[in-house]
Amino acid sequence: MPPASVSDTDTATAFVGGGNMARSLIGGLLARDADPRTIRVADPNAGTREALARDFGILTFETAAEAVAGAGTWVLATKPQVLREVCEALAPLAAEARPLVLSIAAGITAAQLERWLGGGVAVVRTMPNTPALLGAGVTGLFANAQVDPTGRQRADALLRSAGPTVWIEDEARMDAVTAVSGSGPAYVFLLAEAMEAAAVAQGLPPADARTLVLQTVLGAARMLTESDEAPAALRQRVTSPGGTTQAAIEAFEAGGLRALVAEAIASAARRGAELSAAND
Repeated sequence: MPPASVSDTDTATAFVGGGNMARSLIGGLLARDADPRTIRVADPNAGTREALARDFGILTFETAAEAVAGAGTWVLATKPQVLREVCEALAPLAAEARPLVLSIAAGITAAQLERWLGGGVAVVRTMPNTPALLGAGVTGLFANAQVDPTGRQRADALLRSAGPTVWIEDEARMDAVTAVSGSGPAYVFLLAEAMEAAAVAQGLPPADARTLVLQTVLGAARMLTESDEAPAALRQRVTSPGGTTQAAIEAFEAGGLRALVAEAIASAARRGAELSAAND
């Protein structure tokens, strides 16, 4: 079957689910001058619908079928555990409209989504992360064989509104994307949490410890993203021989930090694969 085309005239985008990630993507689209009249959201919660309409001036609906009617792009932003039910209910509409379907659900494969939607559907599986809420996220994307170049461009533009994108050609690697960037913010939060606790144990007042840690994490992140140097080079620049930083780095290395990080990411990737299998 040839790739499903995405009509240039069908510019409406429908979000099925109006949670935080949907809000971040909608905000990013509007910041890039998207017409709010072309954005629709379905959410069963009346309060959520009212907030979305008030904050963004977009159209909101109680049911997914109402939201996707006439929309060329569907963004599935529901919880993974209800996604199969949602897709199967929308399958007749998908067969008629042949939309571009994007999913932000973790652990659900493009093949599963296509099957639940009735087959022959252009599906892009995506994995954004929570900094997308600030426009500072990163998203991994995988397109099935039904997605044409126009569909890829549309998906990329939509997700790029929340930060850079990385296209993955082997869907099996999406579990690694989930483990690295999808779950990754929590790793940084854990490090910051541990640093704060250690600073307080060293006698610093909690408020001062928090300021020192948060600004250190922010500054280090900016150096990583704004410099062309590799992380190892940046680390070496602040690690004077025999100094305080070297003492700390040696403690990290002696504690097996690198192996622990590798195992943590491998564990997250395995869990992603297990979730896919459980939803099949």
